[in-house]
This record gives sequence, C-alpha cells and structure tokens, in this order.
Amino acid sequence: MALSANEIRKGMVILHEGTPVRVMEFHHHTPGNLRAMVQTRLRNLLTGNSFEHRFRSNDMLNRITLEQIKMEYLYSDGSHHHFMNQENYEQVALTENELGDAAQWLMAGLTIEVEFYDGTPIGVQLPATMELIVESCEPVLKGATASNSNKPATLENGVTLQVPPFIVVGEKVKVNPSESKYMERVK
Repeated sequence: MALSANEIRKGMVILHEGTPVRVMEFHHHTPGNLRAMVQTRLRNLLTGNSFEHRFRSNDMLNRITLEQIKMEYLYSDGSHHHFMNQENYEQVALTENELGDAAQWLMAGLTIEVEFYDGTPIGVQLPATMELIVESCEPVLKGATASNSNKPATLENGVTLQVPPFIVVGEKVKVNPSESKYMERVK
C-alpha cells in the first residue's frame, strides 16, 4: 500500500530500500522557506538495528502488513526465545536482537502476536497491557500519596519500573509493556 511520507505514524511498518522497517519515532519539520520533511527513527526488522532517516514530504513509501499469528511463549535457551503456535503446535525461535526490548517482558505461558515477514518470524507485538505482581520495592512511607515522587519496583518477570509510593510487595499492577510504564493498581 503506497503512502506519502507525511502519512507516517509511529508503529507503522514500511519498506525502506527493500527492507522492512518499523517507525519508532517521527517528526514533521518545515524549516523556514525550505521544503517540508519528515525526520524518522527506524528499526530494521531483519537485523534489529535502529537508524535515523529523513524523508521529503512528497516521497512515496510502501507500507507493508506483517502476518501476525497468536503464539505462546515457551522458554529461552540463552540464545533464542521459543514460541509455539497453539493451533498446529509448530514452534519458532527468535533471537534477542529480533525481539529487542520486548524480550524482557516474556514469561512462560504468555500468549503474544508473533510477526512474520515472507513466512519468516521477525518480531513480536506486545499486548497493550499486562497485569503483573510486584516482587520487590521500598516500603510505603507514612503519608505517601500519588502526588509524591515514584519509586522503583521489580515485577515478577524481573522488569524494574517506576510506581507510585503507595504500591507494596505482592500487589498486582497493570503496566504498558511497550512504554515500560505503570498504569494502575489492579484490585
């Protein structure tokens, strides 16, 4: 599907120099009397490398759609992370580079969308939210409110992120894994 550089949005997958890349960041820029341009940060989906590229606003790009298949995360053997298709029990493995930041959020039994390009697995799409238990954090300070500064907390999958000061060990919290952000306490 063809689109102009002005239509680029974060998360889109486009074909750049024959390679699928994901738009990580973009900024429309019109300097003075010069022509408009779109400054982007792209991640090569085959190698995992990130780079910056500037498109002219009238450049035409090809948006590609990745095939997404629901798979269950099984385990990691140190070099690869293994997933299984729950319908036909086929297994695929992705490296740390192919997963990028998503690797830290994987837990046994997690159902996740694995992305395929031309039949080859190239990455995963994290769920919009995850509910995880707080394994460790500083104790609650008397009088702590949501307006006070946040504190670091380690979740059951080993990820550390900032949470409000009233969160205690053993509580379940909802987080946005793609941004590594606390959202709310789960009751």
